Amino acid sequence: MDPIALTQVAAMGVSVLAGAVLVKQLMKEASMMGSERTPRCPVCNGSGWVKCLCSQWSDGDAGCRTCHGSVRMTCGSCGGTRTGRPISVRIHASRSY
Repeated sequence: MDPIALTQVAAMGVSVLAGAVLVKQLMKEASMMGSERTPRCPVCNGSGWVKCLCSQWSDGDAGCRTCHGSVRMTCGSCGGTRTGRPISVRIHASRSY
C-alpha cells in the first residue's frame, strides 16, 4: 500500500472516531438537560425507592408482603417515577339523592 492511501485510511479512521466521540458527548448533554426539566423527588432523592416500614418496626427480621424481603418499597410520594411531580389520580364522584 502506498503512503498516500495509508494516510487517507488513517485520516478516515480518525474522523470516524472523532464523530463517535462528538455524538456521545451530545447525547450525554441532551440527557442531562432532560433531567433538569424534571425535578428529582425530594422524598426518595430520585431513586424511586424508600426504606420499607417493616424494617423500622422489625426486631431483626426483615421482609414483608410489600417489599418481598428487599426492605425497600416504592416511594409513596412519586410512585416510583423518580420525579418531583405527583402521581395523577382520577376520582369519579356521583351525586346521590
